[in-house]
Amino acid sequence: MKAAILENITIVSGNKQPLKMVDLPVPQVHKGEILIKISACGVCHTELDEIEGRTPPAKLPCILGHQIIGTVVGRGEGAAKFATGNRVGIGWINSACGHCEYCLSGRENLCADFRATGRDVPGGYAEFVAIAEDFAFAIPDIFTDAQAAPLLCAGAIGYRSLRLANLKNGRSLGLTGFGASAHLIMKLVRYCYPQSEVFVFARQENERRFARESGAVWAGDIGDECPQKLHAVIDTTPAWKPVVEALKNLAPAGRLVINSIRKEDADKNNLLQLDYTKHIWLEKEIKSVANVTRKDIEEFLILAAQVPLLPEVEEYPLEGANLALTELKEGKIRGAKVLKIS
Repeated sequence: MKAAILENITIVSGNKQPLKMVDLPVPQVHKGEILIKISACGVCHTELDEIEGRTPPAKLPCILGHQIIGTVVGRGEGAAKFATGNRVGIGWINSACGHCEYCLSGRENLCADFRATGRDVPGGYAEFVAIAEDFAFAIPDIFTDAQAAPLLCAGAIGYRSLRLANLKNGRSLGLTGFGASAHLIMKLVRYCYPQSEVFVFARQENERRFARESGAVWAGDIGDECPQKLHAVIDTTPAWKPVVEALKNLAPAGRLVINSIRKEDADKNNLLQLDYTKHIWLEKEIKSVANVTRKDIEEFLILAAQVPLLPEVEEYPLEGANLALTELKEGKIRGAKVLKIS
Protein backbone atom coordinates (compact mmCIF):
# COMPACT_ATOMS: atom_id res chain seq x y z
CA MET A 1 0.00 0.00 0.00
CA LYS A 2 1.03 3.65 -0.46
CA ALA A 3 1.67 5.63 2.71
CA ALA A 4 3.12 9.00 3.72
CA ILE A 5 5.46 8.38 6.65
CA LEU A 6 7.24 10.60 9.15
CA GLU A 7 10.84 9.45 9.63
CA ASN A 8 12.26 12.25 11.80
CA ILE A 9 11.10 15.06 14.06
CA THR A 10 11.49 18.32 12.16
CA ILE A 11 10.07 21.83 11.74
CA VAL A 12 7.38 22.22 9.11
CA SER A 13 8.20 24.98 6.63
CA GLY A 14 7.70 25.77 2.97
CA ASN A 15 11.07 24.36 1.89
CA LYS A 16 10.83 21.08 3.82
CA GLN A 17 9.00 17.85 3.05
CA PRO A 18 8.49 16.20 6.46
CA LEU A 19 6.59 13.20 5.05
CA LYS A 20 7.97 10.65 2.59
CA MET A 21 5.89 8.55 0.20
CA VAL A 22 6.66 4.81 0.51
CA ASP A 23 5.18 1.39 -0.26
CA LEU A 24 4.36 -0.76 2.77
CA PRO A 25 2.62 -4.11 3.34
CA VAL A 26 -1.12 -3.98 3.97
CA PRO A 27 -1.70 -4.35 7.75
CA GLN A 28 -2.74 -7.74 9.08
CA VAL A 29 -5.89 -7.98 11.16
CA HIS A 30 -5.93 -9.72 14.52
CA LYS A 31 -8.74 -11.01 16.72
CA GLY A 32 -11.53 -8.47 17.06
CA GLU A 33 -10.05 -6.13 14.45
CA ILE A 34 -11.25 -4.88 11.08
CA LEU A 35 -9.23 -3.87 8.02
CA ILE A 36 -10.29 -0.57 6.44
CA LYS A 37 -9.56 0.63 2.92
CA ILE A 38 -9.14 4.37 3.48
CA SER A 39 -10.92 6.86 1.24
CA ALA A 40 -10.26 10.12 3.14
CA CYS A 41 -8.26 11.39 6.11
CA GLY A 42 -8.51 14.83 7.68
CA VAL A 43 -5.40 16.92 8.31
CA CYS A 44 -5.22 18.18 11.91
CA HIS A 45 -2.96 20.65 13.73
CA THR A 46 -2.05 17.77 16.02
CA GLU A 47 -0.06 16.35 13.10
CA LEU A 48 2.10 19.50 13.26
CA ASP A 49 2.57 18.86 16.99
CA GLU A 50 3.71 15.32 16.20
CA ILE A 51 6.05 16.31 13.37
CA GLU A 52 7.62 19.13 15.39
CA GLY A 53 7.97 17.03 18.56
CA ARG A 54 5.45 18.60 20.95
CA THR A 55 3.55 15.30 21.11
CA PRO A 56 5.99 12.95 19.37
CA PRO A 57 5.00 9.58 17.93
CA ALA A 58 5.67 6.52 20.09
CA LYS A 59 8.19 5.35 17.49
CA LEU A 60 9.55 6.36 14.11
CA PRO A 61 8.86 5.95 11.29
CA CYS A 62 5.17 6.63 11.85
CA ILE A 63 2.01 6.97 9.73
CA LEU A 64 0.13 10.06 10.93
CA GLY A 65 -3.59 10.80 10.61
CA HIS A 66 -6.56 10.31 12.93
CA GLN A 67 -9.63 11.57 11.05
CA ILE A 68 -10.15 8.48 8.92
CA ILE A 69 -13.03 7.43 6.66
CA GLY A 70 -13.04 4.16 4.75
CA THR A 71 -14.70 0.86 3.94
CA VAL A 72 -14.39 -2.43 5.81
CA VAL A 73 -12.60 -4.92 3.55
CA GLY A 74 -11.50 -7.54 6.08
CA ARG A 75 -12.39 -8.87 9.54
CA GLY A 76 -10.35 -10.71 12.14
CA GLU A 77 -11.60 -13.61 14.23
CA GLY A 78 -14.65 -12.63 16.31
CA ALA A 79 -15.19 -9.27 14.60
CA ALA A 80 -18.93 -9.01 13.91
CA LYS A 81 -19.93 -5.38 14.59
CA PHE A 82 -19.42 -4.31 10.97
CA ALA A 83 -19.97 -6.15 7.71
CA THR A 84 -17.62 -6.10 4.75
CA GLY A 85 -18.52 -3.04 2.69
CA ASN A 86 -19.69 -0.92 5.64
CA ARG A 87 -18.39 2.65 5.76
CA VAL A 88 -16.71 3.49 9.06
CA GLY A 89 -14.61 6.18 10.70
CA ILE A 90 -11.70 6.26 13.14
CA GLY A 91 -10.82 9.14 15.47
CA TRP A 92 -7.95 10.10 17.78
CA ILE A 93 -8.94 7.50 20.38
CA ASN A 94 -7.52 4.16 19.25
CA SER A 95 -7.74 2.24 22.53
CA ALA A 96 -7.82 2.52 26.32
CA CYS A 97 -7.35 -0.04 29.10
CA GLY A 98 -11.07 -0.45 29.81
CA HIS A 99 -10.72 -1.18 33.54
CA CYS A 100 -9.18 1.86 35.29
CA GLU A 101 -11.31 4.35 37.26
CA TYR A 102 -11.46 6.70 34.28
CA CYS A 103 -12.55 4.07 31.77
CA LEU A 104 -15.14 2.67 34.17
CA SER A 105 -16.60 6.16 34.75
CA GLY A 106 -16.88 7.02 31.03
CA ARG A 107 -13.72 9.16 30.99
CA GLU A 108 -11.51 6.87 28.92
CA ASN A 109 -9.92 9.99 27.43
CA LEU A 110 -8.03 10.33 30.74
CA CYS A 111 -6.82 6.71 30.85
CA ALA A 112 -3.06 6.36 31.47
CA ASP A 113 -3.01 3.70 28.72
CA PHE A 114 -4.86 5.89 26.20
CA ARG A 115 -3.42 5.27 22.74
CA ALA A 116 -3.88 7.65 19.86
CA THR A 117 -4.41 6.83 16.21
CA GLY A 118 -1.58 8.17 14.08
CA ARG A 119 0.71 8.72 17.06
CA ASP A 120 0.90 5.53 19.11
CA VAL A 121 -0.28 3.26 16.29
CA PRO A 122 -0.36 3.69 12.49
CA GLY A 123 -2.90 6.20 11.21
CA GLY A 124 -4.69 7.30 8.08
CA TYR A 125 -2.09 8.86 5.79
CA ALA A 126 -2.13 5.54 3.93
CA GLU A 127 -4.35 3.30 1.83
CA PHE A 128 -5.26 0.80 4.60
CA VAL A 129 -5.45 0.69 8.40
CA ALA A 130 -6.46 -1.93 10.98
CA ILE A 131 -8.22 -1.21 14.28
CA ALA A 132 -10.23 -2.96 16.99
CA GLU A 133 -13.84 -2.82 15.80
CA ASP A 134 -15.02 -1.32 19.11
CA PHE A 135 -13.06 1.84 18.27
CA ALA A 136 -14.54 2.32 14.80
CA PHE A 137 -17.76 4.25 14.12
CA ALA A 138 -20.58 3.98 11.63
CA ILE A 139 -20.78 7.07 9.40
CA PRO A 140 -24.21 8.55 8.56
CA ASP A 141 -25.06 8.44 4.86
CA ILE A 142 -25.70 12.19 4.67
CA PHE A 143 -21.96 12.95 4.64
CA THR A 144 -19.53 12.50 1.79
CA ASP A 145 -16.20 10.93 2.74
CA ALA A 146 -14.47 14.32 2.67
CA GLN A 147 -17.19 15.92 4.80
CA ALA A 148 -17.16 13.08 7.33
CA ALA A 149 -13.39 13.03 7.91
CA PRO A 150 -13.05 16.27 9.97
CA LEU A 151 -16.03 15.26 12.10
CA LEU A 152 -13.92 12.49 13.69
CA CYS A 153 -11.63 14.98 15.49
CA ALA A 154 -12.20 18.65 14.69
CA GLY A 155 -15.93 18.08 15.13
CA ALA A 156 -15.82 15.67 18.06
CA ILE A 157 -13.29 17.72 20.04
CA GLY A 158 -15.35 20.82 19.26
CA TYR A 159 -18.44 19.04 20.60
CA ARG A 160 -16.61 18.10 23.80
CA SER A 161 -15.30 21.66 24.17
CA LEU A 162 -18.79 23.11 23.79
CA ARG A 163 -20.16 20.77 26.43
CA LEU A 164 -17.35 21.72 28.82
CA ALA A 165 -18.05 25.41 28.20
CA ASN A 166 -21.44 25.00 29.96
CA LEU A 167 -23.05 27.39 27.50
CA LYS A 168 -26.74 28.20 27.90
CA ASN A 169 -28.98 29.50 25.13
CA GLY A 170 -28.74 33.28 25.00
CA ARG A 171 -25.31 33.49 26.62
CA SER A 172 -22.34 34.74 24.64
CA LEU A 173 -19.45 32.63 23.37
CA GLY A 174 -16.02 33.61 22.12
CA LEU A 175 -13.89 31.53 19.75
CA THR A 176 -10.17 32.14 19.36
CA GLY A 177 -8.90 30.94 16.00
CA PHE A 178 -11.29 29.97 13.23
CA GLY A 179 -10.05 26.81 11.58
CA ALA A 180 -11.42 23.29 11.27
CA SER A 181 -12.70 22.88 14.83
CA ALA A 182 -13.93 26.44 15.42
CA HIS A 183 -16.00 26.62 12.24
CA LEU A 184 -17.77 23.40 13.27
CA ILE A 185 -18.35 24.76 16.79
CA MET A 186 -19.94 27.82 15.18
CA LYS A 187 -22.36 25.62 13.25
CA LEU A 188 -23.21 23.67 16.43
CA VAL A 189 -23.88 26.85 18.41
CA ARG A 190 -26.19 28.22 15.73
CA TYR A 191 -28.21 24.97 15.87
CA CYS A 192 -28.14 24.17 19.61
CA TYR A 193 -28.08 27.71 21.05
CA PRO A 194 -29.78 29.91 18.42
CA GLN A 195 -30.08 32.93 20.75
CA SER A 196 -26.38 32.93 21.66
CA GLU A 197 -24.05 35.39 19.95
CA VAL A 198 -20.58 34.27 18.87
CA PHE A 199 -17.55 36.57 18.86
CA VAL A 200 -14.39 35.45 17.06
CA PHE A 201 -10.75 36.38 17.61
CA ALA A 202 -8.36 35.39 14.82
CA ARG A 203 -4.99 36.70 13.67
CA GLN A 204 -5.65 36.24 9.94
CA GLU A 205 -8.09 38.51 8.08
CA ASN A 206 -9.23 35.55 5.96
CA GLU A 207 -10.24 33.72 9.18
CA ARG A 208 -12.12 36.78 10.46
CA ARG A 209 -13.92 37.16 7.14
CA PHE A 210 -14.85 33.45 7.16
CA ALA A 211 -16.13 33.82 10.73
CA ARG A 212 -18.39 36.72 9.82
CA GLU A 213 -19.70 34.81 6.79
CA SER A 214 -20.40 31.86 9.13
CA GLY A 215 -22.50 33.89 11.57
CA ALA A 216 -20.15 35.66 13.99
CA VAL A 217 -21.66 38.94 15.21
CA TRP A 218 -18.14 40.36 15.54
CA ALA A 219 -14.65 39.26 14.53
CA GLY A 220 -11.41 40.91 15.58
CA ASP A 221 -7.71 40.24 16.02
CA ILE A 222 -6.43 38.08 18.88
CA GLY A 223 -5.46 41.11 20.97
CA ASP A 224 -8.60 43.16 20.32
CA GLU A 225 -10.98 43.91 23.17
CA CYS A 226 -14.38 42.33 22.72
CA PRO A 227 -17.40 44.70 22.53
CA GLN A 228 -18.84 42.87 25.55
CA LYS A 229 -17.68 40.48 28.24
CA LEU A 230 -18.22 36.82 27.34
CA HIS A 231 -19.81 34.01 29.34
CA ALA A 232 -17.43 31.45 27.79
CA VAL A 233 -14.51 31.29 25.37
CA ILE A 234 -13.20 28.25 23.52
CA ASP A 235 -9.56 28.57 22.48
CA THR A 236 -8.69 26.49 19.40
CA THR A 237 -5.22 27.93 18.76
CA PRO A 238 -1.71 26.46 19.30
CA ALA A 239 -0.41 29.65 20.97
CA TRP A 240 -0.32 31.13 24.50
CA LYS A 241 -1.27 34.74 23.71
CA PRO A 242 -4.92 33.87 22.94
CA VAL A 243 -5.24 32.29 26.40
CA VAL A 244 -4.20 35.53 28.10
CA GLU A 245 -6.38 37.64 25.83
CA ALA A 246 -9.40 35.36 26.30
CA LEU A 247 -9.20 35.63 30.08
CA LYS A 248 -9.27 39.42 29.72
CA ASN A 249 -12.54 39.20 27.79
CA LEU A 250 -14.34 36.78 30.14
CA ALA A 251 -17.27 37.95 32.25
CA PRO A 252 -17.26 37.21 36.01
CA ALA A 253 -17.59 33.44 36.58
CA GLY A 254 -16.86 32.91 32.89
CA ARG A 255 -15.09 29.79 31.67
CA LEU A 256 -12.22 29.44 29.23
CA VAL A 257 -11.99 26.02 27.53
CA ILE A 258 -8.65 25.29 25.90
CA ASN A 259 -9.20 22.97 22.95
CA SER A 260 -5.59 22.03 22.20
CA ILE A 261 -3.46 18.97 22.85
CA ARG A 262 -0.27 21.06 23.11
CA LYS A 263 0.78 24.71 23.10
CA GLU A 264 3.79 25.94 21.17
CA ASP A 265 6.61 27.56 23.16
CA ALA A 266 7.32 30.39 20.71
CA ASP A 267 5.18 32.94 22.59
CA LYS A 268 5.16 31.46 26.10
CA ASN A 269 6.46 34.77 27.48
CA ASN A 270 2.90 36.02 27.03
CA LEU A 271 2.06 34.05 30.17
CA LEU A 272 4.22 36.49 32.12
CA GLN A 273 1.66 39.16 31.26
CA LEU A 274 -1.03 37.49 33.37
CA ASP A 275 -2.50 39.99 35.80
CA TYR A 276 -4.55 38.50 38.61
CA THR A 277 -7.13 41.30 38.74
CA LYS A 278 -7.58 41.60 34.97
CA HIS A 279 -7.35 37.94 33.95
CA ILE A 280 -8.17 35.61 36.88
CA TRP A 281 -10.20 37.35 39.57
CA LEU A 282 -14.01 37.19 39.86
CA GLU A 283 -14.14 33.40 39.81
CA LYS A 284 -13.08 32.89 36.21
CA GLU A 285 -12.33 29.28 35.29
CA ILE A 286 -9.92 27.52 32.95
CA LYS A 287 -10.73 24.04 31.64
CA SER A 288 -8.53 21.99 29.34
CA VAL A 289 -9.81 19.41 26.88
CA ALA A 290 -7.97 16.08 26.91
CA ASN A 291 -8.58 13.82 23.91
CA VAL A 292 -12.08 12.46 23.23
CA THR A 293 -14.09 9.44 24.31
CA ARG A 294 -15.94 7.04 22.04
CA LYS A 295 -19.18 8.43 23.42
CA ASP A 296 -18.17 11.92 22.28
CA ILE A 297 -17.73 10.72 18.71
CA GLU A 298 -20.88 8.58 18.70
CA GLU A 299 -23.08 11.37 20.10
CA PHE A 300 -21.56 14.00 17.86
CA LEU A 301 -22.04 11.99 14.65
CA ILE A 302 -25.75 11.59 15.45
CA LEU A 303 -26.12 15.31 16.20
CA ALA A 304 -24.09 16.32 13.14
CA ALA A 305 -26.41 14.30 10.90
CA GLN A 306 -29.48 15.92 12.47
CA VAL A 307 -28.25 19.49 11.92
CA PRO A 308 -26.92 18.58 9.26
CA LEU A 309 -23.42 19.85 9.99
CA LEU A 310 -21.51 19.93 6.71
CA PRO A 311 -17.89 21.07 7.05
CA GLU A 312 -16.24 23.25 4.45
CA VAL A 313 -13.29 21.25 3.16
CA GLU A 314 -10.20 21.70 0.99
CA GLU A 315 -9.14 18.44 -0.67
CA TYR A 316 -5.63 17.19 -1.47
CA PRO A 317 -4.30 13.89 -2.80
CA LEU A 318 -2.26 11.73 -0.40
CA GLU A 319 0.86 12.91 -2.24
CA GLY A 320 -0.16 16.48 -1.31
CA ALA A 321 0.03 15.87 2.45
CA ASN A 322 3.18 17.99 2.81
CA LEU A 323 1.50 20.91 1.04
CA ALA A 324 -1.60 20.62 3.22
CA LEU A 325 0.52 20.59 6.38
CA THR A 326 2.61 23.56 5.25
CA GLU A 327 -0.50 25.59 4.45
CA LEU A 328 -1.95 24.67 7.84
CA LYS A 329 1.26 25.86 9.54
CA GLU A 330 1.13 29.13 7.55
CA GLY A 331 -2.51 29.79 8.47
CA LYS A 332 -3.85 29.24 4.95
CA ILE A 333 -7.09 27.73 6.21
CA ARG A 334 -10.74 27.84 5.26
CA GLY A 335 -12.61 25.07 7.02
CA ALA A 336 -10.85 21.70 7.15
CA LYS A 337 -8.14 20.12 5.01
CA VAL A 338 -8.74 16.54 3.86
CA LEU A 339 -6.60 14.02 2.02
CA LYS A 340 -8.53 12.02 -0.61
CA ILE A 341 -6.76 8.68 -0.70
CA SER A 342 -8.67 6.16 -2.81
